[in-house]
Amino acid sequence: MTAPSPQRSTLDLIGNTPLVLLKGPSEAAQCEIWGKCEFANPGASVKDRAALFIIRDAEERGELKPGGTVVEGTAGNTGIGIALVANACGYKTVIVMPDNQSREKMDTLRALGAELVLVPPTKFADPNHFVHTSRWIAEETPGAVWANQFDNVANRKAHIEGTAIELWEQLEGRIDGFTCAAGTGGTIAGVGMGLKAFDENVTIALSDPHGAALYSYYACGELVAEGTSVAEGIGQGRITANLEGAPIDTQFRISDEEGLDWVARLLSEEGLCLGLSSGINVAGAVALGRQLGPGKRIATILCDTGFRYLSTIYNAAWLEEKGLPVFPWLRGR
Repeated sequence: MTAPSPQRSTLDLIGNTPLVLLKGPSEAAQCEIWGKCEFANPGASVKDRAALFIIRDAEERGELKPGGTVVEGTAGNTGIGIALVANACGYKTVIVMPDNQSREKMDTLRALGAELVLVPPTKFADPNHFVHTSRWIAEETPGAVWANQFDNVANRKAHIEGTAIELWEQLEGRIDGFTCAAGTGGTIAGVGMGLKAFDENVTIALSDPHGAALYSYYACGELVAEGTSVAEGIGQGRITANLEGAPIDTQFRISDEEGLDWVARLLSEEGLCLGLSSGINVAGAVALGRQLGPGKRIATILCDTGFRYLSTIYNAAWLEEKGLPVFPWLRGR
C-alpha cells in the first residue's frame, strides 16, 4: 500500500477522497457499485469541495478581502465546510440554517466558531427562507460576501475540476454510470459534465428523494413534487444555476425507506456509517446498475458521516415519530 503524499496546507486535504467497492449494493445490482468516500474530507462531507472553490473564487474576483466574512444559507454541511476553509484563510463565518436540521450540525458549527442563525423552514418563495435571509445578512454586513452555493457555479466547478477527474482516474477510465441526489445541483451537474468530457456515453442519473421536484422535471418537463422526505441537504424544487445544462440522462425517485435500508445494511454488513443522503444515492446506484445491465461500473457519492445524525436517523424514538423503520440494533433502546 502506498502512503498518501504529504500536504503543505490543510486545505490540500480537501478532495482526492478514497473510492470503495460496495459489496452488498454490487451484489444487488449484479454490477460494480463504487462509493466516493466524501466523509474523508476535513469537514466530513462532500460540501468541503464547494466551500473551497467558492471562497477561492471570491478571493480571485477581489470580493473577499483579509479579515472579511463569508455568509451562507445551508442545511449544515456546506456551512461546516465554509467555516473550516474560512478559519484556515483568516475569515469570519455567519451561517443561516433551518431549525429542523440535526442538532449535531448546529453544535458542530458553533464549535467551529461560526455565528449560527436559525430560521423556521419555509418554501423558497418566502422572503424568510434561509437562503434569502443569508443574502440580506451578507448585504448588510461590512466586508462580507454571500457564498450563494445554489446559484454560484464555482460550486459545480469544484466537481468538474476535482471529483469527476478523480473518479475517472480511480476507475481507470472504465465507468458506465454515475448517480447522486441534488441539493444545490453542483455535484451531479459538475461530475456529469466532467465525466461526459471524458466519455459522452457515461450515463448520468438523478436519484431524487420524495418531496423534491427534479424527478418530475427531468422525466416530464414539469417541476412537480410528490410526497415528503426527512433527508437533509438534498431535494430541490427549482432549477438552480448549478443545474442549468446538467447532462441528466435518466432519473429515479427514491424513498426514505429504500435509503434507510441501505444505510442499515452498509453499517451492519460493511462497517460504513453514513447519512440518509448517502443511502438514497446508493439506492439510486443499484437502480441504475439494474437498468444498465450486469457487469457495468457505477459510481456514486457517499456524502457525509452518519455521526452527524445520531439524534435523527440513528435514534429509535425519532424514527418512530417519523413513521420510519427502526434499525434492528436500536429496537428496545
